[in-house]
Amino acid sequence: MERPDLSISVQQGPNEALLTLAGEIDMSTVARLSAAVGELLNPAPPRVVLDLSGVTFCDSQGLGTLVVLSRKATLAQSVLVLVNVGDFLMRVLDITGLRNALMIQETTP
Repeated sequence: MERPDLSISVQQGPNEALLTLAGEIDMSTVARLSAAVGELLNPAPPRVVLDLSGVTFCDSQGLGTLVVLSRKATLAQSVLVLVNVGDFLMRVLDITGLRNALMIQETTP
């Protein structure tokens, strides 16, 4: 059975970069996500927003990558913000204790 891929759409403005994600964040897609965010951090906008409304799955590798990307954004004097986080992912963040390690907005800015 073929697993869904991850599509990444980027919109860049003067104060914010918006990445709209659809599909799965897992060990086979985290490198692409990391590369996409990494490109946006040089030079870094004040905010990098990940819209997770289309994300259907996130494994432990994906969770770890979100935390690492948040730290990289901070080091680049930016902030990584997660929006439209689904109930399943919010539960996983709560269970793993990572909810407080990430900036999460309840609705799209």
